[in-house]
Amino acid sequence: MTTNRGLNRFAIVVAISTILLIFAGGLVTSTGSGLSVPDWPLSFGKFFPEMKGGVAYEHGHRMFAALVGLMTVFLAIRLLRREPRKSVRLLGFFAVLAILCQAALGGATVLFRLPVMLSVGHAALAELFLCLTVAIALTTSEHWQQEQARIEDSGSPSLRTLAILSTALVFIQILLGALMRHTGGGLSIPDFPLSYGRLVPPFFTGPIVFNYAHRIAGLLVILLVIWFAARVLGISRSKSSLRIPALILILSLLLQIVLGAVTIWTRKAPIPTTLHVACGAFTLAACLWLAMSVFRIVSPRPDAISRRGRMISQGVVE
Repeated sequence: MTTNRGLNRFAIVVAISTILLIFAGGLVTSTGSGLSVPDWPLSFGKFFPEMKGGVAYEHGHRMFAALVGLMTVFLAIRLLRREPRKSVRLLGFFAVLAILCQAALGGATVLFRLPVMLSVGHAALAELFLCLTVAIALTTSEHWQQEQARIEDSGSPSLRTLAILSTALVFIQILLGALMRHTGGGLSIPDFPLSYGRLVPPFFTGPIVFNYAHRIAGLLVILLVIWFAARVLGISRSKSSLRIPALILILSLLLQIVLGAVTIWTRKAPIPTTLHVACGAFTLAACLWLAMSVFRIVSPRPDAISRRGRMISQGVVE
């Protein structure tokens, strides 16, 4: 298949810009600038208000979001014109749909004065949009469209199962983090790695529940993602298309742990707190990259294929 390198490079730029946009959005929350501009879609009735204080963070985030939105529309148009695969063109369509819904959610969070569920939904949709842009960047790459030698997976559970569970758990962990941030629970447990000097907090309030759930989910993410990446590295041998995302995933996970600790130790200083948010998004992107690569290159176990075939056959008979 003929590849379009320009299209792929632009898709990569959109994906990177999305992570930067998530950083910009996180900076709005970290600095408490969410309602520095009280109206929407304009800012104090203007396209360009005076950029100072919280207005600079909030309006800057809006301007950057508009830029990413225009880039997404342009990417979708290029996909329609140059991409022969319907599935990839659909990714572009859903990316445009997601960015439009994201803009509406962002406006609603301002107009309704930052309700928790809308704010968390805004954060969740940002991560889903990132996943779409990563998928487009990956599937339009030259390497992805080349024939790949298959690797057989003989382990249990299957790598495909670990891929799905790891990506889903990282996404859930990010949602718990958003819920914690938007309910003001970021420092409800003031120490780390312990919780009030114990493994389990001595008492629970709403914010502490969210904070502790975020920590427990983080521990599960560490165990599951390292297991997943280690399994991939164990079978990938010289397959750079598997080794590279696996190593990047491990490094981003380790950085995320450090940033989470620094966020607490600095009492939620804006920069490390926002970097923690952005690194969480990058970890999700790396996990999705590895998961998609596993589905493309790693073959299911023969016994799993035969069981599935028998089930299908029995269903036909019945």
